[in-house]
Amino acid sequence: MNPTGAVIAYARTSTLEQRAGLEAQIAQLKAAGATKIFSEHVSSVSTVRPKLAEALAYVREHDVFCVTAADRLARNTIDLLNIVDDLTKRGVTVRILNMDLDTSTPTGRLLLSLTASICQAEREWMLERQRYGIAKAKAEGKYRGRAPTAQAKASQVRALKAEGHGVAEIVRRTGVSRASVYRILEAKEETVAA
Repeated sequence: MNPTGAVIAYARTSTLEQRAGLEAQIAQLKAAGATKIFSEHVSSVSTVRPKLAEALAYVREHDVFCVTAADRLARNTIDLLNIVDDLTKRGVTVRILNMDLDTSTPTGRLLLSLTASICQAEREWMLERQRYGIAKAKAEGKYRGRAPTAQAKASQVRALKAEGHGVAEIVRRTGVSRASVYRILEAKEETVAA
């Protein structure tokens, strides 16, 4: 443990398919001195991120809360600034590795605010370009949308459940997200009840 406290870290990817990305984040966080790492597969837009909540509750005064990138920690600029503000009030320093940013200094806090705003704007521009591209593809009759991968495996999910497998095992075997497994199983129950 360093004299100012422990380095507590958080890593996140949006899907189970991004396993390599999560492993890379964990390696970077260990190299940065993290003594405890909380990690999960959950979309940044999700309002429920249990491991993040656990990590935020775990940190103590004088600890350093470390992430590889701002978008791994927060959904948007406001969310990022709220999380950092809460941690700062509790005496916790925030480090964001890919920005070489440390909130223990006034300059670090200023750069965090500026960078978070720029990241938010870039994300909005990217989504705008994406919407434009989709609209153009639809107009040209070339857009089919994303393939519904979970629904394609619905029968496999139901079969595994019928064999007595739990949700975690079904997720592991099929690669379908936990939320999608629950949706598939609930849809079957609703059909049976109707």
